[in-house]
Amino acid sequence: MESFNINCLNDEQQKALVETEGAILVTAGAGSGKTRLLTHRVAFLISRGVDPYNILAITFTNKATKEMETRVKKMCDNSGQIWISTFHAMCAKILRIDIDKLGYQPSFTIYAEDDSEKIVKEILKDRLLAEDKWKKTVLFHISNWKNSVLSLNEYKLLNSEVENISKIISIIEEYESRLKKNNALDFDDLLIKTYNLFSNFEEVRYKYANRFKYILVDEFQDTNSVQYELLKQLSSVHGNIFVVGDEDQCIYSWRGANFKNIFNFKKDFNNVKIFKLERNYRSTSKILDKANMLISHNCSRLNKKLWTENIGGEEPVIYNAVDERDEALFVASNIDRMIGMGDKPSDFAVLMRMNALSRNLEEAFLSYNIPHRIFGGYKFYERAEIKLIISYLRLFVNPNDDVAFLKVINSPRRGIGDSAIENLKDVAGSQSLLFTVLHNFACLKPQFIKKFQDFIEIFNELSNLQVGLSDFVTEVINKFKIRDIYNKQTEEGFDKLMNISSFEAAVREFEKLNIDAGLSDFLESITLSVDTDEIGEGGCVTIATVHAVKGLEFKTVFIVGLEEGIFPILRSTSVSDIEEERRLLYVAITRAQKKVFLSHCSKRFLYGNSSYQNPSRFCKELGYYQFNPRTIDENNIINSGFSFAENKSYVFNKSKFLTSTKNEAQAKDVSIYSIGQKVKHPKFGEGLIKFISDDGLVGDIDFDGFGVKSLMLDIAPLVILED
Repeated sequence: MESFNINCLNDEQQKALVETEGAILVTAGAGSGKTRLLTHRVAFLISRGVDPYNILAITFTNKATKEMETRVKKMCDNSGQIWISTFHAMCAKILRIDIDKLGYQPSFTIYAEDDSEKIVKEILKDRLLAEDKWKKTVLFHISNWKNSVLSLNEYKLLNSEVENISKIISIIEEYESRLKKNNALDFDDLLIKTYNLFSNFEEVRYKYANRFKYILVDEFQDTNSVQYELLKQLSSVHGNIFVVGDEDQCIYSWRGANFKNIFNFKKDFNNVKIFKLERNYRSTSKILDKANMLISHNCSRLNKKLWTENIGGEEPVIYNAVDERDEALFVASNIDRMIGMGDKPSDFAVLMRMNALSRNLEEAFLSYNIPHRIFGGYKFYERAEIKLIISYLRLFVNPNDDVAFLKVINSPRRGIGDSAIENLKDVAGSQSLLFTVLHNFACLKPQFIKKFQDFIEIFNELSNLQVGLSDFVTEVINKFKIRDIYNKQTEEGFDKLMNISSFEAAVREFEKLNIDAGLSDFLESITLSVDTDEIGEGGCVTIATVHAVKGLEFKTVFIVGLEEGIFPILRSTSVSDIEEERRLLYVAITRAQKKVFLSHCSKRFLYGNSSYQNPSRFCKELGYYQFNPRTIDENNIINSGFSFAENKSYVFNKSKFLTSTKNEAQAKDVSIYSIGQKVKHPKFGEGLIKFISDDGLVGDIDFDGFGVKSLMLDIAPLVILED
């Protein structure tokens, strides 16, 4: 076990560390060692005699939770008694214990976004309301209300001028009623139901507030209204709350985060002690100079400037690409060059404002045979075949879950159509569908009884099975013949069957790491998981949105698409919107340890159109370009001219950065390729050229086992095979 050593902290960190009592606010810049401070504070409290049972540490991501748990475990005995979790995981844990007071059963299901959407769609269908007109509006108001700490009547009054607000509120009431009937909570409910539990049951609030004598909160700038109120409730007995945040890194206002909570904290808590961490341990001074230059244009911030003893480094450079293909080649060729010089693929991140920019990057990476992973697409647990298995499993924990029941009852096909379901709903009334079909079987019409019988017999058999978690999951998959849905002779079917096997492996891994956990624990863990938990793992280049890499770091960072309408995004029109976009770019730049490359295109094909682009206004703020003062509009630089600033040392120079190294892909004569040729790729194996673009640069190749891939023929590492 590592010993706790206060001397590994700098002076400012030590000053904050030893202030154990009362309300403490630490404004911590990017890369300033806040995780080290938080973990050492836990160890320091325990070294002073604090019982680990009385410590609560709240993080914002599962990845951060695991990292803190690992670090604390190395420094402290009995660290398992400390509550270290995200807000949502903490609330789920509290609700499993005390939600019965709100009229729910502890076996409640946590609905994912698509489950909530399904209920809203059913309500709209029942009320003969057009889904395309109402669904998004209703879902927005459901989430907005639940994150407002208002009663539904208060929310209605506050939004009295909103069109159709009375009808929207009526739909929300029906939505809430159906969730309760299904013994289900949506994601926002985890927070607001815990807040309601504490507000309405004083003894419950006191139980947790009395237990947690010391509360630590990471990423405090990302708290929303409900989370902030929860912190006030939890700290109401002892008042010892230690929050760490950076208003310059608040990038989640679109989901309710309020960086002004940093300023509110000083008003709402007594005698707040404030500490500032400005020393950066991650990046070079050249990178920090650019980051500081950019963020200084924001007004809603504390006076803070990052500095480092890591003087010098390479100047961040910007590349003006001809188009999105040129931009993608710029990124891929440089990563290929640096991998050839000894860097690992996992050292790199390619960041963008929106996922729509990823396609050309993926094609370029495939051409260079660079291992990569794009984050932001479908999560593994959101794949249709996996969601089907999860729905089956949910029913064994919560038989009231009608959403899950309707997903599984005719998959695999059992000949159960709409009329059978309508008959079941009529018989069920206010009861759950599964409960009804299990216990009021004879009430169904005779022609439907046989159709449900098979399902009931298997469900009852599995319900009485006494086996471990992983064995139970395998039995569910086998007994319900879920694999029979997919044809292993097709590529799509084979992939789905492989995903089912991967799911079984994930259950076995969970069971091994959580010996005492059951099915409900496993389902909760995957409901609260996100695909970004895996960023930086697996030996691949990370391609992701900036939002996805918050809190992470990489040796080299590429930031693409620095164009007006893309970064900042087109919908950003107000001062506060632009300030958040600027914070987003600041976060992107400060992910880098050694090198930063930025790029924008003169022309880009996006959303079905090709158009000329202007550099982002942030390029000027970073000192790269100077704009024509006669045409510039400070709020909108679209259609304004630009030229390079006087100091061109930071402008990308191809000859400097594309010096030939080993493994560099060499452009070749594309005329050697023709449709129908057999070729071989080092990653995808043998394939057949199906299509070649008019300019001969892009080819669609059908690879055995991988399907059709679009590759750039002038650089792809292809070998032509003899017939």
